[in-house]
Amino acid sequence: MRVLMKEPVERMDRPYARRWWALLVLCLSLLMIVMANTALTVAAPSMTQDLGLSSTDLQWVIDGYTIPYAALMLLFAAIGDKYSRRGALVLGLVLFGGGAIWGSLVDSAVGVIAARAVMGVGAALIMPATLSLLAATFPRAERTKAITLWAGTAGFAIAAGPLIAGTLLESSSWQSTFLINVPVIALAIVGAFVLVPPSKATHAPRIDYAGGLLSVVWIAALVFTLIEAPHGWDAKAVTGTVIGVVGLVAFVLWELHHPHPLLDPRRFANRAFTGANIAVVLFLLAVFGAFYYLTQHLQFVLRYDALETGIRMLPLAGAVFAGSVLTGYLTPRIGMKATIIAGMAGGTTALALLTQVDKSSSYGDFVAPLLALGLGIGLALSPCTDAIMGAFPEEELGVGSAVNDTSQELGGAIGIAILGSLLSTSYSSGLSDATAGSKLPADALSQAQDSVAAGYGVAQGIGDQARKLAEQAARTTDPQQAAQLKEQAGQLANGARQMADAVGSSFADAVAHTSLVGAAILGVGAVSVAFLLPGNGRTAESEAESGSKPVEEAGTSVASEKTPEFTGR
Repeated sequence: MRVLMKEPVERMDRPYARRWWALLVLCLSLLMIVMANTALTVAAPSMTQDLGLSSTDLQWVIDGYTIPYAALMLLFAAIGDKYSRRGALVLGLVLFGGGAIWGSLVDSAVGVIAARAVMGVGAALIMPATLSLLAATFPRAERTKAITLWAGTAGFAIAAGPLIAGTLLESSSWQSTFLINVPVIALAIVGAFVLVPPSKATHAPRIDYAGGLLSVVWIAALVFTLIEAPHGWDAKAVTGTVIGVVGLVAFVLWELHHPHPLLDPRRFANRAFTGANIAVVLFLLAVFGAFYYLTQHLQFVLRYDALETGIRMLPLAGAVFAGSVLTGYLTPRIGMKATIIAGMAGGTTALALLTQVDKSSSYGDFVAPLLALGLGIGLALSPCTDAIMGAFPEEELGVGSAVNDTSQELGGAIGIAILGSLLSTSYSSGLSDATAGSKLPADALSQAQDSVAAGYGVAQGIGDQARKLAEQAARTTDPQQAAQLKEQAGQLANGARQMADAVGSSFADAVAHTSLVGAAILGVGAVSVAFLLPGNGRTAESEAESGSKPVEEAGTSVASEKTPEFTGR
């Protein structure tokens, strides 16, 4: 029995026998790169304390991964299509694992940011390769089921990251959240060589490197602007905007006139393709925005530690799988359009439920929103991915995957930028109103308005002062002085409690306000996508069974016939 899988999938005259085992390897690879960010949400406090990170440092620890990840996917996917999709996957795993090892060894902010950037480059190779290999390996009749499992893995990873990181942090340092990737990556590399067949485009043209470079420039500039803009429109944000707009215009013009474009803009004339991309962006906007403030609320307001927070996100993971199962049942019966809209409606419902959050809310009030959000993820992502991949011919499966994945990354970045900025503004304003009339120094209020963590830090600082005065009073022999010190300590202790209450209530109100805006965005988006998506309910599986050619606007996972209108070739 051969150990290494060497026969290219394009040369096989029948479906690859071990394709479901190959899917396991692809999903394992996907799991790691998605969890790399969600796990950081619970590891960040420990990392900040150990390395002395500023808020700017921590932001770049996160974004040092996101920018190369989003910007490089389209170019790397085209390279993988032409030369080797499995090679791109393995190289990405090596880079990702190397970055993880590096990140566990460094002891400075610059070192962690650089290590995360290397991991982001690896992720940019891995993400499109997993989906393009899936599409190349599975026959068309089974491709929708495989994509459903792939999308379900991505949704599950969002919730699994905090749980795994929290478990590790119970007995280990934040470095363990990097090192946990290493054995899994090693297993995935071995699995890739043993179980995943090689694959590349049969008739791939010369790569449009100029278009690829322009795509890197405008996507990186856009993501950078989304990161910087919430902090104010300073020179960096304006410069990023200008570069992003100029880069995008140049990219579109170049691609329209290139004989073999990296991504032909005329593809967006396909309603299913455009509608699915818009749905992905809007849905991930809501998911990542909500995840951003839900984890903060659980950790800081409800006082759960890292592991407890991870455990309490499990309803989301379970609902993702339930939604994925429903997708496999519903899509062949009611169609892609209805399933996507149902998922977006579930996300809108989740955000609407979060508008009821207030300072008295307990964890029980978050269970229903988590379940609705998870169901929405499970229902929406798979048919959207199916529709996007269905707009590309077989030789461009990697590019199709990169378009889908870039839409997800942009949606997440936009969600954190818009909803995160709104959350911060609402919290800051609410805290200012809640502490009006108090004797809190202006500099302390400004510090507390920076974040909910900083707010509780100010409250704790006031409480520490109260304890010191109480201890001093206990040591003082002068009764009159001791009484004065006790009175001051009591006033400070009362002030600390009031400050903590003000921080908690202000953040809870900010969550409710931000969720209202998020629900409005996603709700309006769902209506828009409903008008845009074609009504054809045929699926990839039903078309394969009937032997008919795919309807281009049906958005199925069957690769469309290459036409001059969309390919420009």
